[in-house]
Amino acid sequence: MIGLCLGLAGAVWAQVPTPAFTLAWTHTVEKVRWEEDYRVTPAGLVLGQARVKGSGAGMEIPDGAELREGSWHYQRQLPPLQPLRLGRTPEAGDYQLCINQQCEWLSAWLGPPHASRPALELWSCELDPASDARPRAF
Repeated sequence: MIGLCLGLAGAVWAQVPTPAFTLAWTHTVEKVRWEEDYRVTPAGLVLGQARVKGSGAGMEIPDGAELREGSWHYQRQLPPLQPLRLGRTPEAGDYQLCINQQCEWLSAWLGPPHASRPALELWSCELDPASDARPRAF
């Protein structure tokens, strides 16, 4: 079964059995929530729709975005991401992983962000059937 792996440099810290997820975070300066929907495929993570309530320093709303229900909606055409690399530090706060519209902080899976591990990678992977890959709060 294919699913989502979280870790760094190929080391798996957690596995999530899901075909799709939303990655959400709050911009550190503007305090604006961003959300990106991904599908988990054998080729990698495929970005679908994305939403944001407003722009933030260094993260502008893309051309072609449409304002609907108070959020800007857009879709970028990117090749599958394998891996998707994220910065994750105590100063920036944490990401949320949402499955079936139920969100959980990544710290529930990986512990809090730590300066000694300032990055995280997400990638599609074949799940280890022996692992404890059940979602905690989903």
